[in-house]
Amino acid sequence: MLCVKTQGVDGDAQRISQMVWMLFLKIFSDKEEEWDITIEGFESPIPEAYKWETWAADDEGLTGDALMTFVDTQLFPTLKEIDLSLNPQAKIIRSVFENTYNYMKNGTLFRQVINVINQIDFNSDDRHLFNDIYETILKELQSAGSSGEYYTPRAVTQFMVDIINPQLTDTVLDPACGTGGFLTCSIDHKKKLVQDAAQERSMQATIRGIEKKPLPHLLCTTNLMLHGFDLPAVQRGNYLAKPYSDWSKKDKVDVILTNPPFGGVEEDGTETNFPAKFRTKETADLFLALIIKLLKDTGRAAVVLPDGTLFGEGVKTRIKEELMAKCKLHTIVRLPNGVFNPYTGIKTNLLFFEKGTPTKDIWYFEHPYPNGVKSYNKGKPINIKEFDLEKAWWNKREENQYAWKVSAEEIARRGYNLDVKNPHQEADNLASPEVLLQQFRASEEKISSVQNAIINVLTEALK
Repeated sequence: MLCVKTQGVDGDAQRISQMVWMLFLKIFSDKEEEWDITIEGFESPIPEAYKWETWAADDEGLTGDALMTFVDTQLFPTLKEIDLSLNPQAKIIRSVFENTYNYMKNGTLFRQVINVINQIDFNSDDRHLFNDIYETILKELQSAGSSGEYYTPRAVTQFMVDIINPQLTDTVLDPACGTGGFLTCSIDHKKKLVQDAAQERSMQATIRGIEKKPLPHLLCTTNLMLHGFDLPAVQRGNYLAKPYSDWSKKDKVDVILTNPPFGGVEEDGTETNFPAKFRTKETADLFLALIIKLLKDTGRAAVVLPDGTLFGEGVKTRIKEELMAKCKLHTIVRLPNGVFNPYTGIKTNLLFFEKGTPTKDIWYFEHPYPNGVKSYNKGKPINIKEFDLEKAWWNKREENQYAWKVSAEEIARRGYNLDVKNPHQEADNLASPEVLLQQFRASEEKISSVQNAIINVLTEALK
């Protein structure tokens, strides 16, 4: 694993950002060698003096203060303001660097890191090294403070893509794409269907994403380039910032796979882009309303959402009512605690639905822990093999200890509360009268203890 630890670089997020922009430039340099051959008349958008091979490729080249001065006063200002009219690749450079910064302050250590990166040839089998590097980056993101919101466990991503089964010509969108897990997983899925170079090129035009934060956007763009994309269609921005009524038929897609940030609050005024009945500042709610809008008729989606969306009222109720009226919400997979640890302990759900016909029945499937496991953690995450249980059940649905069905009429009577517990396990989970009595007495003792502590503190304070 490449590691960037030097004066001026604090915390995982900065180290990751520093490492990835350097990897991006090396990858871009190697891709340019390929584009010179495959793209007729290709001209690099990067001026000669600022190409990786000019300032970084020589192991005994720029170092120390001279290297730092060049990067801070020449390289970054040039890349941030690169001429967008040069060619389509110029847009990639500008989008990556306009909100990226150099955090390193020690030019000697900087040179050492550059020399390690130079050992990788991303046009050869060495490109597979990036997969290992990328996996480590994603795992580190989980402990990088707020950066953890970009990470969806690979097993969850893989399961959702396997079930949705995007076909070669399906347009696939992740409107909050983070580091691009759903996009790259969809690419790998589609590549199994590609038969020639023409299909490969047309397939690239079907993958779309948008991410508003610079670090995950940089990671996503870099990884798509490693997946062979000449022009990754990953925008920097916020889909929620566009008025709901401005989305037209040409914007609609066949497939949406996403894990919208939950627990987040949008900036003041964002909610006014939506119809009054959907107005809220909660990010996940706005994304769910937008996803319904962006799906084509017969389009299908798989979305990660928290328990709060299922039982929430008010705007949440109206969005769920819209979802069930315009889409066939056919399956909710209820994940156990800990799937998203250490980022969040909030229980999550996978909602699968198709646009065009209203919901009649919803199947629930409660994903169990494997034998001997009481929770997931960073060292022991959820594994894709665990989802074999759902896959075996999916096409021949029957009620069992994990699966049950609820009618749309029943959900409507419940006020569109989708938080339906497993009826097959509720009886088993009920405590005996003796246990309930013990719990009650323990609760009484705890309350009494807290009350006494408060009284003692107040007594001392009043003295």
